[in-house]
Amino acid sequence: MNNTFFKILRAGINTTFQDQGRDNLYHIGIPFSGAMDNRNYLFANKLAGNQLDLPVIEFAYQGPHLKFYGNKINIVVTGDVIFKLKIKDKEIDGNCYESYQLENEDEIDILSTNKSVYGYLAISGEFDLKLQWGSCSINTKANIGSNDGKKLENGQKINISKVNQNLETKKIDYLNSKIENIRIIRGTNFDYFSDEGKKNFLKKEFIVSKLSDRMGMRIEGPMIENIVNTNIKSEGLLKGVIQVPADGNPIIMLSDHGTIGGYPKIAVVASVDYDKLVQISPGSKIKFKEIELSDAETLFKLYQMETQNLISHI
Repeated sequence: MNNTFFKILRAGINTTFQDQGRDNLYHIGIPFSGAMDNRNYLFANKLAGNQLDLPVIEFAYQGPHLKFYGNKINIVVTGDVIFKLKIKDKEIDGNCYESYQLENEDEIDILSTNKSVYGYLAISGEFDLKLQWGSCSINTKANIGSNDGKKLENGQKINISKVNQNLETKKIDYLNSKIENIRIIRGTNFDYFSDEGKKNFLKKEFIVSKLSDRMGMRIEGPMIENIVNTNIKSEGLLKGVIQVPADGNPIIMLSDHGTIGGYPKIAVVASVDYDKLVQISPGSKIKFKEIELSDAETLFKLYQMETQNLISHI
């Protein structure tokens, strides 16, 4: 019998287990999945004293309310998140990027993200999860991953298989900066669109639609006119590709995206901006800025170096 676990008092919105995803399965229609905001995922594990690739709980907008049963464990929340802790019947406001120790029957209540979308909860140890294709990451559209590929539910028990021996508390000062100008590289079908359509895409503002999830982000704005063909023979897709269907409103492919698609691809989001892109909440305004491939590669390398530097100081 497992005596160390969380009881889910409230599951929250789109609460799943995520890690770094699964590789090399596009040929059977399986995307990478994994944590949407990779930097905040890595910070969560590091602050919890874990290996960087362990599963965490990812939530959107509103997180879970959990009650802990066991001896002691550290927990960490990353992102721009509002949460409270009930420790020995005393309620306190929690701070992101700071570890807290929970004892038997203490609680954490993740109320909401703050003008953002995704947050992360890590524990100082390992959840008892089954892997599928080497990853626990849940893709609810395909019912793939741990927890039978489904979101976490009210009343569910989350077993913990291991707790770290070292329960040292850690914290960092980190501010999640916002972004409006999303850097992009031209897509393979960029010339399918009229000069006016290209100008609208690169110069005008768009609004993030409520019809967005881990699979894709729909945006609304000025018409992007297609002058060649609004449908093409289905081709492979990658995370960050921007397709434009017949209605002229772009769709940005995100971590659980389909692996093929038949809409023309006007651009792809530079990897350096992906973590910040996914945190843009519905109703927010965004603009696109074109850069060259070589610049995108350099910027992403710098972003990775900055992330590793921040992690090394935790």
